[in-house]
Amino acid sequence: MIKKILIVRTSSLGDLVHMLPAISDIARHVPGAQIDWVVEESFAEIPAWHPAVNEVIPVAHRRWRKHWWSPQVRAERATLRKNLGARQYDVVLDMQALMKSVWLVRQTHGTRHGLDRKSAREPLASFFYDVKHTVNFWQPAVTRQRELAAAAFGYTYDDEPDFGLDSITSGIDIQPYAVIMPSASRDDKLWPEQEWHKVFTRLHAHNLDLKLLSGSPTETERARKLVEGNSRAQVLPRMALTDVAKVLAGARIMVGLDSGLTHLSAGLGRPTIGLYKASTPVRTPLEGPAYTASLGERGSEPSAETVLSAVDQALDFDDSAHAELTGGDAPE
Repeated sequence: MIKKILIVRTSSLGDLVHMLPAISDIARHVPGAQIDWVVEESFAEIPAWHPAVNEVIPVAHRRWRKHWWSPQVRAERATLRKNLGARQYDVVLDMQALMKSVWLVRQTHGTRHGLDRKSAREPLASFFYDVKHTVNFWQPAVTRQRELAAAAFGYTYDDEPDFGLDSITSGIDIQPYAVIMPSASRDDKLWPEQEWHKVFTRLHAHNLDLKLLSGSPTETERARKLVEGNSRAQVLPRMALTDVAKVLAGARIMVGLDSGLTHLSAGLGRPTIGLYKASTPVRTPLEGPAYTASLGERGSEPSAETVLSAVDQALDFDDSAHAELTGGDAPE
């Protein structure tokens, strides 16, 4: 009987959010499963949010690769190798299928599962698994992860994705503000300022204040310029992921570029609109229990009119859902 499971999926933020429904599925279909998860240290909060995760094992590959052979990094890698080597798992499931995840898988003890060479992003990774699974590449990431987990543990599922984020949403009251994510890791993902201003005007018309997210100093400066002179907008300081998640959980709506935080908002069950310009929503659409809209396509950004229509639909949808839930009037 399968009891001890190790999940290997180290990054990135959005990919880890897409993983959470698969963890819920495993917990539901594998009785008594003890699930550990190896994850990049900067994202270690995400697996810890899920009640089915027993232990989070941090890895610092992003930090280590800058000074791979330094004494400190060598010592930290040796500690991780000793930690993983001391454990015995029934199943080690690599849900990343990259050579950097294989490097971790090879340090573990247990039957190693992963994608076959036709399904893996890096086909060479498949040669290091004991059991290989076929999963269609061109489908939403959440579905792809759920199918891999189902194949590895021999069950089927037919329910909607459960992100297991009650630890974040419990006790959070919805407040009259919209969260905005106007920055991205690449400049070719950015949306024109004049289009953002149209969205801000529409959100204010719905009596919503704005909370803008940013990470780096460059992103903070961009966000400040975007809302300069707007007394109903606030650029939030850099925060821990759990604190950001709570801000998202309390929002009426979130509008953001294709980013991990936008996907997190959807997973938290908030109405979420994602703007795609340099990536495709075919493989990474927004998914969650509330209204979502994945607008645009690689090489074709969404128009302001399209986004404004989605904003109105999202807020109408949320108002209707609130009224149905409470049996009363929708919030003003």
